[in-house]
Amino acid sequence: MASIIKVDTIQDQDGNNIINENANTITIGKSGDTVQVAAGAEFVGGGTQWQSTIVTGTTLSAVAGNGYWIDTTSNACTVTLPASASVGDTIEFADYARTWQTNNVTVNPNSLNYQGNTSPNPTLSTQGQHLKIVYSGATQGWIPTNDDPVALGTPQPITADFLVVAGGASGGRGNVAGAGGGGAGGLRTSYGASSGGGSSNETSIGLTPGETYTITVGAGGSSAPDTSDGNNGNDSSLSGTGITTITSTGGGSGSWIVGGLDGNAGGCGGGATTNGPQGYGGSGTANQGFDGGDSFNSPGYTLGGGGGGTAQAGQSVSSTNYGGDGGDGLAVSITGSSVYYAGGGGGGIDDRGGNPNPGTNGSGGLGGGANALNNTGTANTGGGGSAGKDGGSSNAGGSGIVILRLPTADYTGTTTGSPTVTTDGTDTILTFNASGSYTA
Repeated sequence: MASIIKVDTIQDQDGNNIINENANTITIGKSGDTVQVAAGAEFVGGGTQWQSTIVTGTTLSAVAGNGYWIDTTSNACTVTLPASASVGDTIEFADYARTWQTNNVTVNPNSLNYQGNTSPNPTLSTQGQHLKIVYSGATQGWIPTNDDPVALGTPQPITADFLVVAGGASGGRGNVAGAGGGGAGGLRTSYGASSGGGSSNETSIGLTPGETYTITVGAGGSSAPDTSDGNNGNDSSLSGTGITTITSTGGGSGSWIVGGLDGNAGGCGGGATTNGPQGYGGSGTANQGFDGGDSFNSPGYTLGGGGGGTAQAGQSVSSTNYGGDGGDGLAVSITGSSVYYAGGGGGGIDDRGGNPNPGTNGSGGLGGGANALNNTGTANTGGGGSAGKDGGSSNAGGSGIVILRLPTADYTGTTTGSPTVTTDGTDTILTFNASGSYTA
């Protein structure tokens, strides 16, 4: 039977400790010594220490050197890595019940880098996945050395610019009274120096690779029959994972005396009409568009205010000659060329007056009124329609538009809705004239 001798230290012939046990630490040799291991020998007990307790909770604070079986049958789990780490630290995770594809595991790097990035948090979402990570130092941080299937744990969002324009409204329709012009659709954009309503441009968005983004293009307000308010335009929007939904509000319709003197509120406000008392233009939406114009009443004349635009309020009437011009649209160069979007429709004048002046850069109704025809809002610009001519319907608003601009190197080509695809420099531009989607 072999004997067991228990000692705390082993010394060489000179009295130097060559093996020393102290506080659960065994030191072999001393500084400057060469420690040699015989060929074929191996150390037992090293490597990953797999934990016997199965992780079933929603959180786990991981410890370097450990391996964890994570069971997400009932819930997802967030794993927080150590707040500090040394080069060579290793942690492993394994899909215990093969359910990570249903309830994911999210890895929180806890302010350290993970493959060179601090965000977003990596997500483990593959059935039967096994991940082994090793800490490489501050620059790259934790790096997977076994990720089945191997994948980049921190895909970075793709920076994209957007233009979202809602449908414009139709103008009001009076018989012999001047009705209000239709307000343009609201406009929101991250491209250029300014957005709708005189606001600064918005922040670009980050598209998550693999996610699908839904584009809704709002229709313009339909023309109104004799003696009625116009119809509001419809909202346009851009939505999807990782971004706050961007919604532009449909234009507010122009008024007629029975529906109410004041123009209707919207992305841009509709123009007012009058029946003795003065009417006031409808309100535009903050950071999207301007108000509609006020009406004017003078003996022998009734004149409607212009619809609001995205760069200018609808003109309020101050003389007996013309209805109010539609407010200007905003020029945006997201496609590579400067295009005016979402101008207001012109206000009306009774059948004894002349035609109103067209709105400058309207892209909308371009004037309108009791003696003018066919001044509809321009399609896919969100322009407002003009007030109706005596004896006919008012003019419809133009449909909206949604445009995405992103680096060509990141463009996937996966779309629905048949957008027009063009390039400008190093960027690809997707122009949606109808609803659809884009998968990043």
